[in-house]
Amino acid sequence: MNLAQCIHKYFEQYLPQIRGASPATIDSYQQALTLFLKFSADYLNVPVKEIEAKDLSFQLIIDFLDHLQTRRSNSARTRNIRLACLKSLAKMIRLMYPEHRKTAEMILGIPQKRCQKHLIGFLNQEEMQTVFKSVDLKKHDGFRDYTLLHLLFDSGARASEVASLKLDDFNPQQKTLAILGKGNRYRIVQLWTRTTDLMTCYIKDHRPKTQNCYADYLFINQRKQPLTRHGIYFICSKYLEKSLPEKRLKWINPAHSFRHSCAVNMLLSGASLTDIKNHLGHENLTYDGGRWQLGKLNQ
Repeated sequence: MNLAQCIHKYFEQYLPQIRGASPATIDSYQQALTLFLKFSADYLNVPVKEIEAKDLSFQLIIDFLDHLQTRRSNSARTRNIRLACLKSLAKMIRLMYPEHRKTAEMILGIPQKRCQKHLIGFLNQEEMQTVFKSVDLKKHDGFRDYTLLHLLFDSGARASEVASLKLDDFNPQQKTLAILGKGNRYRIVQLWTRTTDLMTCYIKDHRPKTQNCYADYLFINQRKQPLTRHGIYFICSKYLEKSLPEKRLKWINPAHSFRHSCAVNMLLSGASLTDIKNHLGHENLTYDGGRWQLGKLNQ
């Protein structure tokens, strides 16, 4: 079986139609397999189009993963993400090409590499107010940024989730926001009155009017296009750097720290772990070392 043809079916049929993978997942896996095919062609000394499924050996995959860390300076976490892509491909091979089941099982049996988990800090109430006060409301995008920061803290939404918000997702009467999270699952988040008022005012008086295919997106940039995840990171970084001392910034992930701050604020306010899990869109709760923890803390 030609590996290039197998990968073509993987992206054209398996991921979008059978698995229902998101565009972000497909893009990430395309990057991973592009790197893997290039490495495999050099490793086997054959053109990419001549690589066969039978060429997928344990040593080839291990050497590829080591290459990512030693030659490309990738972290162990990135290595594990690339391995997850290969395992996803192996699941398709096992399902659709049972004659190569042995190869697929070998790939699925490769363990992930243990890695150190980064500590992501959070902002306390005083620090959060300092960040809010650092926004100059007289500037062109000041009110948009002010509203965005409040929404990130209130909703605990990921930057990618906020970037994809549409006008219809916001219900000012019920003070709710429908957020499309990971796994293409929606969750309804109850907003504070303050956040609701800011979003209502932003939409009515400060949001740029667009007449193109982006007209229904909530947060718009200066080019009258939707804010991207990277744009939200930039905005958060700008105001965090203006508000916090340098020694605090090294523990702060620009947009994700608002998510953690939301969780801690809810916990201190007496919310249950189940409520926090549902509010932030986590997948599960786990019990570890005598204490409950939020499971699978996704970026």
